[in-house]
Amino acid sequence: MKVGFYGHVRQYHNIKDEIDANIQKVIESGKYVLGPMLEQFEKELAEYMGMKYAVGVNSGTDALWLAFMALGIGEGDECITTANTFFATAEAIWIAGATAVFVDTDPKTNCIDPSKIEAAITEKTKAIVPVHLYGQCADMKAIREIADKYNLLVVEDNAQAIGAHGDGFKIGELSDAVCLSFIAQKNLGTFGDAGGVVTNNEEVATTIRKLRNHGSLKRSYHSMGYNSRLDDIHAGVLSAKLKHIDEWNDLRRKWAARYSEGLKDAANITLPYEKPGYRHVYHLYVIETKKPEHRDQLLQHLINSGIDAKCHYPIAIHQQEGFPWGKGARIVGSLTNTERNAACCISLPMYPELTEEEVDYVIEKVLEWDKSVS
Repeated sequence: MKVGFYGHVRQYHNIKDEIDANIQKVIESGKYVLGPMLEQFEKELAEYMGMKYAVGVNSGTDALWLAFMALGIGEGDECITTANTFFATAEAIWIAGATAVFVDTDPKTNCIDPSKIEAAITEKTKAIVPVHLYGQCADMKAIREIADKYNLLVVEDNAQAIGAHGDGFKIGELSDAVCLSFIAQKNLGTFGDAGGVVTNNEEVATTIRKLRNHGSLKRSYHSMGYNSRLDDIHAGVLSAKLKHIDEWNDLRRKWAARYSEGLKDAANITLPYEKPGYRHVYHLYVIETKKPEHRDQLLQHLINSGIDAKCHYPIAIHQQEGFPWGKGARIVGSLTNTERNAACCISLPMYPELTEEEVDYVIEKVLEWDKSVS
């Protein structure tokens, strides 16, 4: 049996008529950039997230640095975040001209550890940038409390957790802006690059609308800006898919529960941890080998068995060659948990369109390896 890592094509065939209808609607409208389909999707996205404003942009990376710029974050400022995330989190801080300050993560969730944040705060600190890693929210209540104490901004990197929530809080409720990625492999993804910023701050939303379009809200009237627009065809795909996101996330949770039940007795791996009261939407189902030297062994065993497993993310940002590439960066304290996560992580196939047979085959092969090690 072969088990792929992505279910893009299966998903398309499942709702082909809805996606095709929206694409056709865009083509027939003759309006492909900043058109009515984008406006429709932005309204739907804001409503889904229970917030006032949504702005579509070119990518999740752009969503981050445009949000930083709209909030006045730039040269001389510091943003506190983590290093076991996709490179774009730090990259966006650097694009905005700020310094990335890395602190360690919670050993169970692999999200930012709020207890490590205060030690990293200086007179230059402007914002905290928590990453909702793998589909589970960071501890936003604790982060908001720290931000209020020191008068800091909070920007959520929500590239992986649309539809998730915490214990008594929703995404966006405790921050100044939420940044999303809609690249193909996300829980809500289009057939290419796309991103968005959601906020309750009208000024931030308006500023991003200008920045994404050459500093313009009106034809022929410009200020300094960029070209970062979410095209209407992508908006049409996302609008069709948004109607199914909760159902799809429920299926991800179903497969995650099946993995966890099947692998609970494995002696040489650690399973994902879901905090009580949280809704983890499992953008990724990430196990960790208990010994770093076992990670590549298990990964190769799965690949040899026809299972497309991957690693997210095998080299923490601060451990990558050339760090910090001439940009501002500080590391505060030990990054022990961050480095363990990078050294031991394996992502098993996770998407709504998996089958019981595929999930059980993956479980079988992980247990086969586990038994051979034991």
